[in-house]
Amino acid sequence: MSDELPATPFAVWLRATLATLLKDEPADVPCASCNACCRTFHQIHLRPGEKRARKRLPNEHLSVAPGLPPGYLLLGYTESGACPVLIDGRCTIYEDRPLVCRTYDCRMYAATGVEPDRAEIAAQVRRWRFSYPAAEDRELHEAVLLAVRFIREQPACLPGEAARRQPIRVATLAVAAHAKFLPGATVGARRRPVRDQDRIHAVADANEELFGDG
Repeated sequence: MSDELPATPFAVWLRATLATLLKDEPADVPCASCNACCRTFHQIHLRPGEKRARKRLPNEHLSVAPGLPPGYLLLGYTESGACPVLIDGRCTIYEDRPLVCRTYDCRMYAATGVEPDRAEIAAQVRRWRFSYPAAEDRELHEAVLLAVRFIREQPACLPGEAARRQPIRVATLAVAAHAKFLPGATVGARRRPVRDQDRIHAVADANEELFGDG
């Protein structure tokens, strides 16, 4: 297909994505002219320390983030569903954009086979194509896909059906817990084989760390 987009070797992408999830390192996404995530009715959370972003965002679109500690804010969208600082298709505060924007990567959906809940993003996701130059790339990808299946089939992984229906949560947790689904994976000092209960704990722990509930 002429509109396919190269998404790097899978192992390279996975290592970079784990750094993004666990260390808040910016995601290096070759978005080109795509801005689907900026115009699809997304609300953006701002952490208390994001002062540069806070100064450049319009007050009329900011509100206190419900259910989160003091200092967390929520950036709303315009009537058309776009981010209020997206002007003429371009982010006008790109160098100071919120952390959630810096770490967002729609390749997460392509890597996990999880369908996004926004049609515009789904169209972009279908274009991504990972490469597999080594056996490791295939092995890691298969582990991620097994993790997605496990999360969907094991209610104990997440706190309620609503959480299991959130595409970005399922995709993110599958990536975060993929190591427990690799062939020959072991746990503990005695290196015993991973069991389903270990996988459930790995997903639940990642959910608490990355999404703040459990």
